[in-house]
Amino acid sequence: MQSNSQETLSTHPEMEPREEQKKSKSPFQLALRRFMKNKLAVISVFVLLTITTTCALAPLFTDLDPERTNLLLIEQGPSDEHILGTNGQGQDNFARLLYGGRISLIVGFSAMFFTLAIGVILGSISGYYGGKIDGVIMRAADIMLMLPFLVLALTIIAIIEELTIPLFITIIALTSWPNLTRIIRGTYLSLREQEFVLGARAIGASDIRIIFRHFIPNAIGPIIVNATLMMATYIIIEAGLSFIGFGIPQPTPSWGNMISEAMNVRILREHPEAWVPPGLAIFITVLSINFIGDGLRDAFDPKSKER
Repeated sequence: MQSNSQETLSTHPEMEPREEQKKSKSPFQLALRRFMKNKLAVISVFVLLTITTTCALAPLFTDLDPERTNLLLIEQGPSDEHILGTNGQGQDNFARLLYGGRISLIVGFSAMFFTLAIGVILGSISGYYGGKIDGVIMRAADIMLMLPFLVLALTIIAIIEELTIPLFITIIALTSWPNLTRIIRGTYLSLREQEFVLGARAIGASDIRIIFRHFIPNAIGPIIVNATLMMATYIIIEAGLSFIGFGIPQPTPSWGNMISEAMNVRILREHPEAWVPPGLAIFITVLSINFIGDGLRDAFDPKSKER
């Protein structure tokens, strides 16, 4: 009996750390749990995935070419062959809605990724090294922020003779990186004097290793949240610039182009199917992304507590 009791006492302390280890969760798991509690954000994820999947699989839903013109079908109403009718060039509105969604989403995602790369790199360098390097990068950001984004983007687009989608994405990214750079810099300044960073320096870790192994993982919350909100902003920017004729060039479809094509008093009154669907697509997509961004902000907020 004594040996059994001793074995029980000797094994019991070893079991406690294992149980605690099973119960403990990583910061990402805690953030995911908080995000899943936000019903509006979770629903928005499914809505955005549905829109993205539908646009990506556009050939399965229509076999019509969105850029093909037919002068015999100009401004036709909805029919069995053309669900949403046709535009002023005889192009199918439904096909343009699906393929235009591809372009709008690609522009939003690509411009966000490009801006994210510039902002993270410059913000990391500025926040980590400080001094003169920080001063140069921040003064460049101040100059960019002094110039109105819309005026700067329109000026560059007007100078370019032939605007392509990659060039359009590049222009958006190169004129909107300062805000994210400032956010990343501020996050890094708060992390630079933390004990784990000082410890990494003490053992001789390189600057690149410290930035990628310690700074970026601890700043992943603000990065993901701002990236999500930037994507929504860039979709609106693409739609706005295309609406005034400075965005994606015709005949390439985009949601902004479709609304621009319908800017005629007669079309607005007699053919709402030409402009209501792309308008709703922009509204629902941007709203879903914003809800996801709000959910991510709450999930990665270190002050939030689990209930």
